[in-house]
Amino acid sequence: MFELQLLCPEEGVEALGDALEALDALSVSVEDADAQTDAEQALFGEPGLPPPKAGWQRSRVLALFATSEAAADAVRLLQPQDFFAGCAVLGIAAVADQDWVRLTQSQFAPVPITDDFWIVPTWHEPPAQARQVIRLDPGLAFGTGTHPTTRMCLRWIATRPPAGQRVLDYGCGSGILAIAAARFGAAAVDAVDIDPAAVEAAQANATANGVRIATGLPELASGRYATVLANILATPLKVLAPLLCSHVAAGGSLVLAGILERQAGELAEAYAPHAVLEVADREEGWVLMTARC
Repeated sequence: MFELQLLCPEEGVEALGDALEALDALSVSVEDADAQTDAEQALFGEPGLPPPKAGWQRSRVLALFATSEAAADAVRLLQPQDFFAGCAVLGIAAVADQDWVRLTQSQFAPVPITDDFWIVPTWHEPPAQARQVIRLDPGLAFGTGTHPTTRMCLRWIATRPPAGQRVLDYGCGSGILAIAAARFGAAAVDAVDIDPAAVEAAQANATANGVRIATGLPELASGRYATVLANILATPLKVLAPLLCSHVAAGGSLVLAGILERQAGELAEAYAPHAVLEVADREEGWVLMTARC
């Protein structure tokens, strides 16, 4: 395979990407051409919303082709186009053959949550010290235990087992928090998400781990729960404040993640009419916030 590298201004990224796909590129990716320099830009948006911009001020567009001839033909056809103005060809390079499955798997090792609680991909053996294990592979839904927000939620569950409780995982993604709650003794667990693919993934992951949880769209959540978990992001968490708090039973726990340290104050303010949120854990610039209701 051969990789065509192009330099493109922000306004031309979308048209260039569409053209490369039309020219039978096997894949097209875009990255910041100024990454690791003082000109590097952060570019991300909230889940479910369009990105704030199509690309960076200077984007490196990488297109993979089956042959060098196909990559060269793409250059020849692209250069006369109006949308190619301001773009530049950085080169065509051969890409070494690799076992992409094995390479991808090698990037996901077992993740320790506590000394004896681990998240382990199916292609790894659990560590000898693991007494509690969740088997989970990377997939379409968020939550494999590698992100600090997920790890903090899992630590909270492991150190405060919800034995006998009714638990709600709101925005369940892969279902990892719901599965952990079930593994640590919850009597009933509802896992809900606005994404049907996440709902499907959560149920499949629960079945693979030998636990029973109820999964569905947000309408599944009903009544009050001893523990309500929500690992989303700050903006939707603020919007959901009245709803999430309405699901917490008297004396129950509200556990929120997906919050940057600098956002803790605004989250506490948004929840103030309903509950007193406090920072319960910190990791890599993220915080876990909890409240007793």
